[in-house]
Amino acid sequence: MEEAVKQSRENKMGIMPIPKLLFSMSMPIIISMLVQAMYNIVDSIFVAAFDNMAGTAALTFAFPMQNLMIAVAVGLAVGMNALLSRALGQKDFDRADKIAGQGFFLTFCGYLLFLTIGLFFVRPYIAVQAGGATLSAQYGVDYLSIICISSIGVFIQVTGERLLQATGKTMLSMVVQGAGAIVNIILDPIMIFGFLGCPAMGVTGAAIATVIGQLVSATLAVWLNLKYNKEISLKLKNFLPDGKLLVEMLIIGIPSVLMQAIGSVMTFCMNKVLISFPNVGEVAMNVFGIYFKLQSFVFMPVFGLNNGMVPIIAYNYGAKKRDRVMKTIRLSTVCAVVYMLCGFAVFQLLPDQLLSIFNAGDAMLEIGRVALRTISLSFIFAGFCIVTSCVCQALGKSIYSLFTSIGRQLVVLIPVSFLLSLTGNVNMVWWAFPIAEIVSVTLSLAFMLRVLKKTMPKNLS
Repeated sequence: MEEAVKQSRENKMGIMPIPKLLFSMSMPIIISMLVQAMYNIVDSIFVAAFDNMAGTAALTFAFPMQNLMIAVAVGLAVGMNALLSRALGQKDFDRADKIAGQGFFLTFCGYLLFLTIGLFFVRPYIAVQAGGATLSAQYGVDYLSIICISSIGVFIQVTGERLLQATGKTMLSMVVQGAGAIVNIILDPIMIFGFLGCPAMGVTGAAIATVIGQLVSATLAVWLNLKYNKEISLKLKNFLPDGKLLVEMLIIGIPSVLMQAIGSVMTFCMNKVLISFPNVGEVAMNVFGIYFKLQSFVFMPVFGLNNGMVPIIAYNYGAKKRDRVMKTIRLSTVCAVVYMLCGFAVFQLLPDQLLSIFNAGDAMLEIGRVALRTISLSFIFAGFCIVTSCVCQALGKSIYSLFTSIGRQLVVLIPVSFLLSLTGNVNMVWWAFPIAEIVSVTLSLAFMLRVLKKTMPKNLS
């Protein structure tokens, strides 16, 4: 009887052919992430229509902190997800249940951090970036305060999605993210411009629409896990903090948090570098903000592929199935590189069309077309770097991913961008991105080979 229960909790990650498994795991996540990217872009399009320069600048000011919030939510969930998939691969279901409960405990800790930031630190954070841009700064404070104070939705949503992904229920994960995105897209024009009897709230309306979408996704994520995720049992006793298990999760998760948080630091510093240019500073900063919205359509599918890849690798690593791990890595790398090359081609051939989506004027087009074509050179290498980083995380060696990210963004990108800004030509700054990516691909290859040698020896059975 006990054996029958264990078999019922087995999932497809240990038996399905790798190509079919990877795409069945990844496609729903890729679709949901594309929807997520679309509603981020829709947010910016509506805000740009409401107040082109000030509204776009406000979202650009807010982006590093908003990105940091996502980094903390996702990073904490990475630790949970890696240990959970490994426990399921080892058929240790009691440990899996405990890990899920501790994941939710960390979720609430993360929310308390951003609640505090939203209440006390948003205004000085925006002021450091905005300089004399008074209207943009006020819009930024209004938007980011709401996002941080009400961030409980995004934390619960991310944790719930990762639980579904860890057990192979990526279609349900797609439903969770897609539902929130659709709600956000519907509410954006209503709340920003004041349709259907709703007062016109501008940038504040965009923030409220985002928060409502996140709360819808969070509610749905909890319900779907309780109803359909039979591999994991969410029991209240498992939500009580377990110091030893929390440390294990944080050892894996904190490097992921830091790695993604480094992106927020990089964006913050780039905003400061760009806005310092006389006459064109705010335009260049807005171009940079728009680039980040556009590049999400290129990077999100690769991240979705990796979100499908990580539990497969972790599960089969736990089950000591080396061949399945290596096949997953090879296939993921090929898919990521090919897709990034397609994104590179689009940015090279259609920069004006991409920028025009955001009501770009002549000044923004002049700076933006050079920026998109130059930065997108980094796409040639980025697909490989992203996959190798996630492989290290899945095999419990997140620290190498952190080293790569620090090397790329803090040691190379920011200093190089500052040095290039001294030329007085804003178009030179964009070359910092492909230069940094070349460093990243070198580090990524060296670290992945080291991790595979230690964790995936050829005699592993």
